[in-house]
Amino acid sequence: MRPPLTKDTTLCISLAARPSNIGTRFHNFLYDRLGLDFLYKAFTTTDIAAAIGGVRALGIRGASVSMPFKADVLALVDRVEPSAQVIGAVNTIVNDDGRLTASNTDYLAVAQLIAAHGLSPDRSVLIAGSGGMAAAVGAAFRDSGFRDGTVVARNTDAGPALADRLGYRWRHHLGGASASIIVNVTPIGMAGGPEERDLAFPPELIAAADTVFDVVAFPSETPLIAAARAAGTPVITGAEVIAGQAAEQFERYTGVRPDPALIAEAAAYSRA
Repeated sequence: MRPPLTKDTTLCISLAARPSNIGTRFHNFLYDRLGLDFLYKAFTTTDIAAAIGGVRALGIRGASVSMPFKADVLALVDRVEPSAQVIGAVNTIVNDDGRLTASNTDYLAVAQLIAAHGLSPDRSVLIAGSGGMAAAVGAAFRDSGFRDGTVVARNTDAGPALADRLGYRWRHHLGGASASIIVNVTPIGMAGGPEERDLAFPPELIAAADTVFDVVAFPSETPLIAAARAAGTPVITGAEVIAGQAAEQFERYTGVRPDPALIAEAAAYSRA
């Protein structure tokens, strides 16, 4: 059990335009189970520079960074790890005695999942989406050796720009597209959204794929994942991504890497 809160308790935070309870529940659950004298609290801000200054000045150990601040904080830290440099976006800051180091654990989690699921780089990959998470996913595939890639995005500025950075092709729509690995990095299928009951890819594209990867984490069984399971196609879920990236953050903040079973338990608790 976590020790009682004192003046010496180590604080970690999240900074987001619209904070959720996910990280708060995940980290505090693990602090409690592992008996660590840490506390995690979510915050919102309209002044990210002042907030990061507060992280430094107050000795806050770690900060999770969400939209719309992921790019802005690059100029506010002392060191940027390759995981954040490669996509120009940060989601994790660690404070070592006033020296702030930024990384992107979304990128690291996706790269780990590519390896864990044995995805071969000689396969083709199609990524739907062009935002910050799509950049992390695309960079993880590219840096894992995937050369045959396509970005599908309706945004005629961000889509081609992302494809160009990755060395992949760009398509404005899915019509006629196919790939061995298909990845949804759009809000389609997200609980509470206007398209929560929709499929991110048409049934014929799902049936033709060897692996279906949905980055949407809520629910973990999106319509896309359910359709892929029904077709007997191997899947990677958004729940795996969020657990992996949070575990990476947790280790950076505390120096402790929980075992996979405990990470899975914390992830389930955070989504409950």
